[in-house]
Amino acid sequence: MYEIQNEMSLMDKLEILGDAAKYDVACTSSGVDRRGKEGFLGNSCAAGVCHAFAADGRCISLLKILMTNHCVFDCKYCRNRSSNDIKRATFTPDEICDLTIEFYKRNYIEGLFLSSGVINNPEYTMEKMCETLRLLRTKYKFNGYIHVKAIPGAPQELIYSAGLLADRISINMELPTKESLSKLAPNKSFNNIFGSMGQITDTIAAHRMAIGKDSRMERSDINQYLDNSIFSEKKRIEDSKKDLFLPADINDTKLKRNFASAGQSTQMIIGATNESDYDLIRTTQYLYQHYDMKRVFYSGYVPLNDDPVLPEIGTPVPLLREHRLYQADWLLRYYGFQANELLSEKNPNFDERIDPKCFWAISHLEQFPVEINTASHDVLLRVPGIGPLGVKKIVSARRYGSVTFPMLKKMGIVLKRAKYFITCNGRMMERIPIEEKFILGQLAGLEEKKNKEIQKPEDNYHQMSLFTDFGMSVQA
Repeated sequence: MYEIQNEMSLMDKLEILGDAAKYDVACTSSGVDRRGKEGFLGNSCAAGVCHAFAADGRCISLLKILMTNHCVFDCKYCRNRSSNDIKRATFTPDEICDLTIEFYKRNYIEGLFLSSGVINNPEYTMEKMCETLRLLRTKYKFNGYIHVKAIPGAPQELIYSAGLLADRISINMELPTKESLSKLAPNKSFNNIFGSMGQITDTIAAHRMAIGKDSRMERSDINQYLDNSIFSEKKRIEDSKKDLFLPADINDTKLKRNFASAGQSTQMIIGATNESDYDLIRTTQYLYQHYDMKRVFYSGYVPLNDDPVLPEIGTPVPLLREHRLYQADWLLRYYGFQANELLSEKNPNFDERIDPKCFWAISHLEQFPVEINTASHDVLLRVPGIGPLGVKKIVSARRYGSVTFPMLKKMGIVLKRAKYFITCNGRMMERIPIEEKFILGQLAGLEEKKNKEIQKPEDNYHQMSLFTDFGMSVQA
């Protein structure tokens, strides 16, 4: 059995394991608002815990590391796969705690993102991660935000323990289809992944109901307006018949913590296999509907390994495609769209030149233009350039008189997009032909500069460093 070794210096380990964690992008705002507690270090603010590393340069304020990059699995897409000849390192639980506390005290970070390779087996790895989190919460009195990546196939009691100690818990789905997973990650199975996801979903629901809340995670109040939303009451999945794993201490833990109060998330790799955008967003919708995911993340595949079943090393990272999928994900969660509305088997991929909402509108020109002064809330929400806040302003203003284009501009409506799809008092803002080719060309021109910025070459982004990016010096 592999044992945690302590031969390397802490700084050497941090360099290796901080860099190894950069390919996991499933970090986001915590969704937790917890004030400081007397005798404890740190707090967690719903809007204050920022992003971890992402390929497009999003800023981070979490200490984002692997517990170890040793791994018994040999996933073809993974830098840390067992067959790769790379430097390996492992943190002890106390080392992770020391790093977290010292960085927090210096105001470099606001929380911890902890993931790991699989050492020995999922059970052993999960035991070490739970030991780390328990030390951090009890011995070190850390009350800040923690996001932990659980290991699929680990025993239920360990996943439950991790969920009590962390604010967010996630399990990477990795790939959207069973065929792709068996091809690129033969040591992993959807049975283990979905089994662990289901346990987390049910336990979160049980904890929420135990304190008088709805079993599903709160999202946006926009859902109350959308009868066709994937979160509508009519389409919610019944979970009362499921067998829940509920240990006796569910409401009587020493830490008095809810289970994964910031919810559950997952990540899918895009570009390593040939799934279409339609495959990806259908899978995403399934995860939101059946597993009440807080977020589904997309990670553009970075070609690192030389393997005949993978894109060649040097293949550009699909950053623009990743960006469009995130925009489509937003439409699923907050705008009431369904996956089969946005794409289909006959039209399975987005036009990367324009955002998915514009793509949908251009594909459904028969529904436009819509009249601002009479259109319903959900119809307005589907107009490019008009978001939830804009819809509320329009609906509110209509109570007192007709809405005009100058009024829309003052409301913050993005008229450079919306003007192709709306009328005010029966008139369009300009003489615009409602033709697909013309509107597509105009909207693609608006996006051109931004698209080029997103598609920067690989060497223009890097894993942020606490030492170089913040001008710190490291003592030898």
